[in-house]
Amino acid sequence: MASESNPKSDAVDQERRALLQGAAATALSAAMTGLTPLAAWPMEASTGASLPAGDMDAVRAEITKRHDEALQRLQDWIKQPSIAAENRGMNEGCELMMNMLKDAGFSGVTKMPTDGQPGVFATLDAGAPRTLGIYYMYDVKQVDPSEWSSPPFEGAVVEKPGLGKVLVGRGAVNQKGPEASFLAALHALRGAGKKLPLNFVFVAEGEEEIGSPHFPQVVHKPEVLAAMKKCDAVFMPYASQGLTGDVSMYLGAKGVVELELISSGEKWGRGPKHDVHSSTKAELDSPAWHLVEALATLVTPDGNDPAIPGYTDKVRPLSDADKKLIADAAKRLNESDAKKQLGVEHWVHDVSWEEALTLLASRPTINIEGLVGGYTGPGGKTILPGRAVAKMDLRLVPDMTAEGALAALKAHLASKGFGDIEVHMSGGYDPTSTPADARIIQRSAEVYRKNGIDPVVLPRLAGSWPGYVFTGEPLRLPAGHFGLGHGNGAHAPNEYYLIESANPAVKGMDGAVESYVEFLYAMA
Repeated sequence: MASESNPKSDAVDQERRALLQGAAATALSAAMTGLTPLAAWPMEASTGASLPAGDMDAVRAEITKRHDEALQRLQDWIKQPSIAAENRGMNEGCELMMNMLKDAGFSGVTKMPTDGQPGVFATLDAGAPRTLGIYYMYDVKQVDPSEWSSPPFEGAVVEKPGLGKVLVGRGAVNQKGPEASFLAALHALRGAGKKLPLNFVFVAEGEEEIGSPHFPQVVHKPEVLAAMKKCDAVFMPYASQGLTGDVSMYLGAKGVVELELISSGEKWGRGPKHDVHSSTKAELDSPAWHLVEALATLVTPDGNDPAIPGYTDKVRPLSDADKKLIADAAKRLNESDAKKQLGVEHWVHDVSWEEALTLLASRPTINIEGLVGGYTGPGGKTILPGRAVAKMDLRLVPDMTAEGALAALKAHLASKGFGDIEVHMSGGYDPTSTPADARIIQRSAEVYRKNGIDPVVLPRLAGSWPGYVFTGEPLRLPAGHFGLGHGNGAHAPNEYYLIESANPAVKGMDGAVESYVEFLYAMA
């Protein structure tokens, strides 16, 4: 796996930018590997960081005119399940996204085979001096339809009291809503006859929700790497606004390891090899209790702190700048709202709000996602299971690596007498970081402020995305999220994306689309 992020130096970045700006647009277009000029787009050179007011008015009018079209595009996308964990609808989901890219003006849209689900590579050459990388995922999490207020793959638009009209569906906010809004921005610019200020290199995967096990196979293809090396940064669309219109920005994300621990009588050599009557527990060992005992050694007795020797050895302490960001965030973010949203009354160890935010950014974790063993249906079945499974995830901070965390876990289990327990890593990757002074971070903040929002900036997202593929070797590009708009419920029932907002401070879909237009010109 790639090492922790190490972005380009300012000097190298400035030199490359000067070279790009000094070259003629036609010469640049010819030099850019894999980028084919697209006649559908105006080809004038980019002239500034924003559209003139009159031009922006024309784009806004086009966004409004195309609202129903953009909403229908998102609904069509929601209606196509694409669940990597179940291998459900993946090829169809990939093809649908590829067609959307072609409709939005991308050329050379190519399905990229991997050892798992396919990725996608595409380009769009607008003859601009700068190039932006774009990351998409087309897979979504599993669903239990019985838990939803409307079918999860219907894309129903409903009224949400106090918020406005929302689209409910799996993938609505994670990530199809923001991704569809970005595509709508490209349609609006083209419809208004305005030039694109940037070239694009697009990469996507269908396995983000299972730990991106094969995404490096997409990005590290020679033709993809050659194109990505032309990029100033990599961007992921995101619905960044909270319920009050606030925005949080992140300078990176934790890494993750997703895995299963499997205890079986067959591997252990003790206990039954298959389920037997529970009365035999008096004379037999239990693979399920064996697993529970193993799990208890991974953390402190309260279950809150990692207890694997060597697991946290490479943790990089927060810098003074990181601590200042967190202290400022604690003053600006509402603790009561955070607890209400999570449905909790206490932070771990009853720490303060600032310390809770510090832990969120800086603490590696060892989490049990689920425990499965024996009979789990109604009533009892009085069996002694021959097999038990723990589904787990490990969250990592710089300078930890997924490879190192997995090795420490396996060594610990073996040293404690649990070497028989199988460890199956299904996906994962290293943490990612981008400097606060990186251009993509600064320009994103400028657009937020232009919209009357002073963003809260935090050292890293507690969740994970495979940005290490871009920020690590060999690309070493800054990477970040951007986008106005709101949604919630990722990985949960009734996931939604805001379409028409009842609160002027929170952008609906059209406002999100407009923010992407502003972002592109700011990045230019």
